Amino acid sequence: MAYIVALLLCSVFMFSASLSNALSLNYYHKTCPNAECIVSNAIKSATEKDKTVPAAILRMHFHDCFIRGCDASVLLNSKGTNKAEKDGPPNVSLHAFYAIDNAKRKVEATCPGVVSCADILAFAARDAVVLSGGPTWNVPKGRKDGRTSQATETKQLPAPTFNISQLQQSFSQRGLSMEDLVALSGGHTLGFSHCSSFQNRLNKFNTTHDTDPSLQPSFAASLKNVCLTKNRANNAGTTMDPSPTTFDNTYFKLILQGKALFSSDQALLSNTNTKALVYKFATSKEAFSKAFVKSMIKMSSLTGGQEVRKDCRVVN
Repeated sequence: MAYIVALLLCSVFMFSASLSNALSLNYYHKTCPNAECIVSNAIKSATEKDKTVPAAILRMHFHDCFIRGCDASVLLNSKGTNKAEKDGPPNVSLHAFYAIDNAKRKVEATCPGVVSCADILAFAARDAVVLSGGPTWNVPKGRKDGRTSQATETKQLPAPTFNISQLQQSFSQRGLSMEDLVALSGGHTLGFSHCSSFQNRLNKFNTTHDTDPSLQPSFAASLKNVCLTKNRANNAGTTMDPSPTTFDNTYFKLILQGKALFSSDQALLSNTNTKALVYKFATSKEAFSKAFVKSMIKMSSLTGGQEVRKDCRVVN
């Protein structure tokens, strides 16, 4: 069903409208009308070969937008003495860059020099959600690609160890609300996490507790079994929820059960407003999907680039 819906992406985004930040829903109407269809087919093809692609691309888009806006700076390769964002500590586990490269090549073959890598990544993030059974939406277009990418700036990304005040500050600095915080955190319904992102909850948590007491005991034990063994593999970890390739509201249900992975997930219960939203989204997948779409459009409208790259990995 998700693939059928994905095919509709090629035909439903052709009406005229405009948004703030100089983005427009019909930006490529005359210059590259098939851009979204081309990207959708490329992401669908990549997903058929590797079911982890949608989660990877959604995370890639988040990490792009939180540094310098959605300018595809996360796609740039390190060069010379400049270490790029993709090689910063929070981003070394990002993958599936090849899927964006493939989409870009196909778009360039049809409309050379027209569609930015930033827009392609925004389209791909939407397609990733749709291919995982989630909602679809009209992606505002007209982003430009940035020329700066620095690994040191990745420390600005919200960390999985953040408490609610740190999360609120991180999101508010980007014009995002507490509802946006909770809705976008729902992207954790997809994918996999390495132990390093939640190990702080399993060992020497604080002076009183060795293990985070908000973790459900048997769940904590299962995580320790994966992450605290002497012969642990370097890539050890676990899926974000039991259905890591399906976009649903299971993530919010897990938070209420003490089975969410990150401290930042559990932190959503420490504020009255965010806690109410967790309950709301755990109860209604429809309410979550609606809020997620609204927040994705808002986040993806953070802009900051200057050009349209020919190759997403290097500046022109």
